Amino acid sequence: MTKKTDFVYSQVSEPHRVRTKQILKQFPNLRNLIGKNPNTIWAIIGLVAFQLVLAWLLRDQSWWLVFGAAYLLGAFADHALFVMIHECAHQLLFKSRAANRWAGILANMPQIFPSSISFERYHIKHHSFQGVHELDADLPNRWEAKLINNSFLGKALWLLFYPLFQIFRLSRLREIQTFDIWIVANLAVQVVFTAAIYYFLGWHALAYLLLSFSFSVGLHPLGARWVQEHYLTHSVEQETYSYYGGLNLVAFNVGFHNEHHDFPSIPWNKLPEIRKTAPQYYDTLFYHKSWTKLFFRFLFDKEISLFNRILRKERGKVALTDVSKPDAEMATN
Repeated sequence: MTKKTDFVYSQVSEPHRVRTKQILKQFPNLRNLIGKNPNTIWAIIGLVAFQLVLAWLLRDQSWWLVFGAAYLLGAFADHALFVMIHECAHQLLFKSRAANRWAGILANMPQIFPSSISFERYHIKHHSFQGVHELDADLPNRWEAKLINNSFLGKALWLLFYPLFQIFRLSRLREIQTFDIWIVANLAVQVVFTAAIYYFLGWHALAYLLLSFSFSVGLHPLGARWVQEHYLTHSVEQETYSYYGGLNLVAFNVGFHNEHHDFPSIPWNKLPEIRKTAPQYYDTLFYHKSWTKLFFRFLFDKEISLFNRILRKERGKVALTDVSKPDAEMATN
């Protein structure tokens, strides 16, 4: 086995816009799936309420119960809330951008750390400039990949502290300006919410929410999602992978990642229809069936390291101000 010391480089721009054009030419009826899903707000309200009720129930319980509930229940709720924030980032709930952002801030509340608005800014650039190291926050830093390497301990620590590593990436993305009044609003809401949880429910309730957040993005089978989406896990240079396992039921179809990159203007509830309509474009790609299996494979397989990502210099003709709606733009041409 040869240890990887660098990323994989591509000489062409990201692949999804080309495939979107091909699919729409062959299946123009997919344009009918583009739109908003305002009913998603009820999922957000339900998940926030679920986390608040559990925090209240656990306020006087043992630490073992707090940890167990966070790992077995809270992690799934917070992961689902991340998907809801993702929907809001793509403006897939309401016509009003402000309404989508307030919905994202609401979904962010139980996660304690203010991230909804920042996620929107960086995630849209991930779509527009996939693989461009100066603009894609989903890519690890070079020092990050060298530090973690392909060891079990390194990868376990990377998953455990995944949000921290993401914060370290922001200094690399100098072209993206994010600070504005919406960032302040997101922060203010989180401060008030967190203070209220601590004052009325106490430390155990707050710890439950913090642990739920940590497990939802880290050392948990759900953490395999970050590996599933864009890490090269097969002996081909396929940049994006979908997941078609049962956890899509509680993760609002976030596993349909190739479909989402091809059609970012289609809401979560209609993503399976894309694959069903155009199976020849998706069933011929490699995909994952189990996050749990991938979680353990990532940890133990020395062939997989953080260098298993594709980088590119080619940005195509995409402007820095692009809002990542190529499917909607093609549908109106």
